[in-house]
Amino acid sequence: MGHCQNEWPRTNQPEKEAVETNQDKSVKAAKGSSTKTEDRGESEATEKQSQSVEEQEEIEETLEAAETLEETAEEETKLGDLPEEDIVEEEPEEITREAEAEDILEEEIEEEETRQIERKEEIDEEIVEERIYTIPLRRAWISSRQKRTPRAVRLVKAFVQRHMKPETLVMSNEVNERLWRRSIQKPPRKIRVRAARDKEGTVTLYLAEGD
Repeated sequence: MGHCQNEWPRTNQPEKEAVETNQDKSVKAAKGSSTKTEDRGESEATEKQSQSVEEQEEIEETLEAAETLEETAEEETKLGDLPEEDIVEEEPEEITREAEAEDILEEEIEEEETRQIERKEEIDEEIVEERIYTIPLRRAWISSRQKRTPRAVRLVKAFVQRHMKPETLVMSNEVNERLWRRSIQKPPRKIRVRAARDKEGTVTLYLAEGD
């Protein structure tokens, strides 16, 4: 009987290894919770620091914008206080040069127009006789291609010599340009000319109006 009483309590007692394992689990759980709390605290601190930095940057940006606005307002007030004469003097020199060049060109054009009008008036005063002819130039096309326009010029002069018998014959540039307008190979088939005789007997050829 005594032997049986001694074995019973041994079976109910926990083993040493089991006790040690339970303790280890509790220690590990405590360590894990402490590390988690530390990580959370660090993350919260970093977030607060970042928020404070962002707030400082926003404040600096607003201050810079306000300074720039104040500077622009001061410049505008200074320009408004200046008289109009000073503002006009600040215009670039290139604009003034261009305006001067345009004025010079306009003056030259007006002078040329006045000269042409004076010449026409002088010619009209000296004209004694004036005739309008339509000169055919079909015969110029009979010759070779490289001789057609020169022959057309000779035909015009011969026609006027035969009909008006001038002492000297002058062909204006506009008539010559009309004959040579389509190169040496293609002169016009006919041309309408105004022949004017002056007091000295010289006949000048002009293009008739409408040609």
